[in-house]
Amino acid sequence: MCGIVGIFNLNKEAVYRDELKTMTSQIAHRGPDGQGYYVKKNIGLAHKRLAILDTSDKGAQPMGSKEGRWIVVFNGCIYNFSELKQELKTKGHTFVSETDTEVICEGLSAYGTSFFERLNGMFAIAAWDTQEEELYLSRDRFGIKPLYYWFNGKTLCFSSEIKAIIKHSDYKIDVDLNALNEYFTFQNVFSYNTLFKGVTMLPPANTVKIDKASTFVRHNSWWDYDFTKTDEEMSFDYAKTETKKLFEQAVTRQMIADVPVGSYLSGGMDSGSITAVASKQVDRLSTFTCGFDMSEVTGREANFDERRDAELMANHFKTEHFEQVMNAGDLRWSLPKLVYHLEDLRVGMSYPNYYISRLASKFVKVCLQGTGGDELFGGYPWRYYKVFDALDQQEFFDQYYDFWQRLVLDKDKKELFTQEIFDQIDINEPRKVFERVFTFNDKLKYDTPEQHINNSLYFEIKTFLPGLFLVGDKLAMAHGLEERFPFMDNDLVDFAMKVPVKHKLGNLKKEIAQIDENKLSNEKKTLSYREYDDGKNVLRKAMLDFIPDSIINRKKQGFSAPDESWYRGENAKYVEELLLSENTMSTKYINKEYICKIVKEHIEDHINHRLLIWSFMNFEWWCKIFLNGEKV
Repeated sequence: MCGIVGIFNLNKEAVYRDELKTMTSQIAHRGPDGQGYYVKKNIGLAHKRLAILDTSDKGAQPMGSKEGRWIVVFNGCIYNFSELKQELKTKGHTFVSETDTEVICEGLSAYGTSFFERLNGMFAIAAWDTQEEELYLSRDRFGIKPLYYWFNGKTLCFSSEIKAIIKHSDYKIDVDLNALNEYFTFQNVFSYNTLFKGVTMLPPANTVKIDKASTFVRHNSWWDYDFTKTDEEMSFDYAKTETKKLFEQAVTRQMIADVPVGSYLSGGMDSGSITAVASKQVDRLSTFTCGFDMSEVTGREANFDERRDAELMANHFKTEHFEQVMNAGDLRWSLPKLVYHLEDLRVGMSYPNYYISRLASKFVKVCLQGTGGDELFGGYPWRYYKVFDALDQQEFFDQYYDFWQRLVLDKDKKELFTQEIFDQIDINEPRKVFERVFTFNDKLKYDTPEQHINNSLYFEIKTFLPGLFLVGDKLAMAHGLEERFPFMDNDLVDFAMKVPVKHKLGNLKKEIAQIDENKLSNEKKTLSYREYDDGKNVLRKAMLDFIPDSIINRKKQGFSAPDESWYRGENAKYVEELLLSENTMSTKYINKEYICKIVKEHIEDHINHRLLIWSFMNFEWWCKIFLNGEKV
């Protein structure tokens, strides 16, 4: 885990080391253990190091291949680097360190950039070919490690975080209105735009080449999720046994480190299973839980505090357990810091992630995370059952797009945006972006309930999950902490995609039986608008050997603070002074009357707008920090 930065001047102008250092200083938090620079004529590469494997100076970057052709800066961890290292040794390559970076350098020397496709891990890599004078950028299969770039035709800048790019002397900050429209539709950005105009996120599983003749950055996808080749003959027992075996293998692989490793422990099945396996390999594993002050919390949020379940598991696995208890006042203190580090706004209430990663960083340098199990094994059945009975592709798109407009419906955008902004946006663009996620993959079919559900899994793992990874990376690295995701292991993911839907969703047969094909579409659709306590059926059974039944069968809930209650209580004043004052900056883009209406409906009329209020507050701080230059 580290941070990388680079400048490539295609017009042959020299790269100035001082400018590269200024950019790199913006991501100092990602690498407190060292830094390095490579500057030669029109190319400059920089690295901030968080030492995890081989903490000696032998692991310093930028690092070169032995024959001198490749210079590499790398952020992430390669879990199969030992196997690849042995293979390269048989081809005559020698090694002086115990790092995965050196394996990448020698792998490039042996196989070229196709070597990236063989890596099992999380990575963002920049590789300079000194012979051909070409720059390659590559990102892992799943999009765990972020990598952004900006290209103006003559200069390409890249970095692990946008805040480094915007310090380049030629970059001028402006808001990307397409990204803003996406964000206030999905509470996410499904395209690879960012709120910073001109700054793009490199897609997952992509390797791009930039040379002196490049006029744009051509994305080149070398891998994609494929839920279309399920093995319908697979028995449930085989699915369960293989899932368990591959899960244990994945956790074991991701324990590799020369520094202390811990685990988050939320009280749920996924983090509990990771802790179960990890605790067998570490004496007194450190575990971390975030809880909430529930003294003024009502309704469904009264069950949001998971400390009790986490404590039971910590006792069961004999871990050294630490807890962070948050109250409503923590929002005001943390929000500016969170937005500064997150910069590329995504998904829901994430300030608890900021606190829990800060806690973990005081005791370990690596922390295991349970993210990914839901997306692979069907953990959100109430979403899939909304669309599994669609008649065709068009109805599937209509139903699912309705669901994923999490914040503001397209029909309400005129009320959301100021007139000046509304006149500049394409109201239909979010729908186009949404559909392109599916049409990117021409293997998808829309004929059966199982296909609809697998299409839902494909969509969520391509859009929602990368948002979670981005939040995890940015907020952990804010404290110099590396997060790892055992569910996102190449072998486990490959197998999970083959497991048939019937093994993931226990209620599928019962739901299909209720479909009356003779009913009109709008009548039939109402069947699916119910809540379900289902999902991850095969994973639950596979984990029975690891954790207690009471946890396995626990009703699913997300990791979130009780903000619906807090926005009406202790934080109501803060919400109003941030969003409705004379100093509110975001009202250049967002209609102040609309904000006022939403806040009033939430506080006085008890209409739950917690997601939208959170997004308003995030964008307001984004404007203050990045447009107005307020210091955090």
